[in-house]
This record gives sequence, structure tokens and C-alpha cells, in this order.
Amino acid sequence: MMTLPLIAFADLFPRGVAQYAAGGLLIGLGVAVIYLGTGIIAGASTFLESTLSYVSDVPRFNRAKYLASRDWRVVFTLGIVGGGAVYALAFGEFGWTTDVQPWRLLGGGFLVGVGTRVGKGCTSGHGVCGVGSLSETSLVNVATFMAVAIGTAQVVAALGVSP
Repeated sequence: MMTLPLIAFADLFPRGVAQYAAGGLLIGLGVAVIYLGTGIIAGASTFLESTLSYVSDVPRFNRAKYLASRDWRVVFTLGIVGGGAVYALAFGEFGWTTDVQPWRLLGGGFLVGVGTRVGKGCTSGHGVCGVGSLSETSLVNVATFMAVAIGTAQVVAALGVSP
């Protein structure tokens, strides 16, 4: 009989869970404030399209919903980047922190971008806001994200691919 190895909680979270819990609470608070203030789900995937409305005459980028939300989406995205910078400056973990080759990061970013458009949303929109509101579409999308991510990680690990 084959037995699976037990993984201790401390192995999964060697630095504890407090910072993850605090981050989750802050994310929840942020999306609640955005929803209560605008009535719009706080997803990051439409940032590029809504921001392009500032510089492009292409009709796709100048739809009313993008024009109405582009200002807060810029602030939202700057807050994501700025929050990371503040954390890095406060705790000294700043700079390039990955061994993944730049071409893999760019390729992965491109695939994620395409996936968010095909899936009509990203992990922040579907995973945080959609699941929280029990949206059937979001529940299916998050299950799909997770299945593909887990499957991809398993295949990559089995092939011995490393950063």
C-alpha cells in the first residue's frame, strides 16, 4: 500500500500566516471599498484596455464603461505597484527576486493576459470578488484556473524544468 507523505503546516508556511491573513483582509477591504464606491468589481484585467482610452481612438478602447472607469483603474493599479514598493522599502526586500529567465516571465505574462481576456476576468475579479459573491461563472473560472495551474506545475515538475 502506498502512503502519501504528510506535510506539516510549518513546512507550508515557514514564516507563519499572519502576513497572509493581513494581506487577505486588506485585499477584501480594498475590493469592498471599490465596489461600494463605484458598483464595479475590482478586477485588474481591464486596466490596459481602459487606460488605452487615454491615447487611442480605437472604438474598442473608448467604450463608455472604459471611459467611466479608467481614472480609478489607474489609481487601483498604481496602488498595487505602490503597495509592493512600500512593503519592499519597509521590510528591505526590494529588487529582482526571481531566478526565472526574462523570456519566460514575458511569455507567461502574455499567456496570462490572453487568458484574462478569454476568461473575461482575472484572478482578482473572479477569485476575490466573484467567488465572494458566489457567481457561478467565477466559481467555474477559478476552478479552471486552479486545475490548469496545478496540472501545468505537475507537468513542468515531472519534466524537470526549473527556473
